[in-house]
Amino acid sequence: MTDLPNTAPTPRPVTERPDPAGTPVVPRPQTPNRDLLQLEVLPDESQIRADIERLRREKNAVIIAHNYQRPEVQAVADYVGDSLGLSRQAAKTDADVIVFAGVHFMAETAAILNPDKTVLLPDLRAGCSLADTVTAQGIRDWKTQNPGGLVVTYVNTTADVKAESDYCCTSGNAVQIVQNLPQGVPVLFAPDRFLAAHVIRETGRALDVWDGACHVHEAIRPEDVQDQQAAYPDAELLIHPECGCSTKILGALPELQLYSTEGMVHRARESAAQEFIVVTETGMVTRLEHDVPGKTFIPVSRTACCEYMKMITLENIRDALANLQPRVTVPEGIREKALVPIERMLAIG
Repeated sequence: MTDLPNTAPTPRPVTERPDPAGTPVVPRPQTPNRDLLQLEVLPDESQIRADIERLRREKNAVIIAHNYQRPEVQAVADYVGDSLGLSRQAAKTDADVIVFAGVHFMAETAAILNPDKTVLLPDLRAGCSLADTVTAQGIRDWKTQNPGGLVVTYVNTTADVKAESDYCCTSGNAVQIVQNLPQGVPVLFAPDRFLAAHVIRETGRALDVWDGACHVHEAIRPEDVQDQQAAYPDAELLIHPECGCSTKILGALPELQLYSTEGMVHRARESAAQEFIVVTETGMVTRLEHDVPGKTFIPVSRTACCEYMKMITLENIRDALANLQPRVTVPEGIREKALVPIERMLAIG
């Protein structure tokens, strides 16, 4: 019997390249690399809160949080407020350790006011896009060109910029600060151009304006406000003066008032309205819901979220308290100069 020829097809090698005949691509076998597997136990929030409470007592620490912080961070803070309110709390605290749940310039301000205390910023990456728009050299250049001029800087600035300033201000007292300045003197207002526009409208005073802005507030569009007004026609507007949309909205609603974050809390309490569109960073909704229960607060946009503020977490607050790091300090020469405009601000209001 004659053997038939072997007609079975020759096995084809496995390949990762596409086959024009349509054969499915089969990947090469993989050998697991255990070193790449990084498993972490999910944090137990109740345990972290308990650790924070214990460490707060052991270290005689106070936790102060800005209105734009995460809800769970606001919940563990001793004080929650705006820049002015937190500056006042930092100035009068008897704690040995200040944990600042905010951004870097805020922790610097606390360190300027409390040189003998330990000031902690749980994540040193928590910076500020507005503070980054102005430099101390830029302020010095303006002063050289305007002898005898006065410099008013928003507290959202670094310590070395404050050291070149005559007055600091917040959104809550910027109008009052400028109204108290002598007439006929050149004034530089830095760095927020939208807050400066608000001050000019309210005081009628000519100002030299630094061209800076907060990236979150600048990105809030008039269309964002109008869309929420259409969805919530009975809601009252609470607009922060740093917002890029404010000038156009005021053009349509000239009687509208702008509010600092603390002003928003007071207005929401006093108003007969039950619904409010909150035109600032989303974290402010948490503060309003806590302080004005029973009313509804709608964020103007879910994307109005500061990634720097959200870098502070319960975990890194706990770790900061445990290790007393990262610490924020200010060189004494800069601290002494920066203290002057801050104290002038606190004295005026």
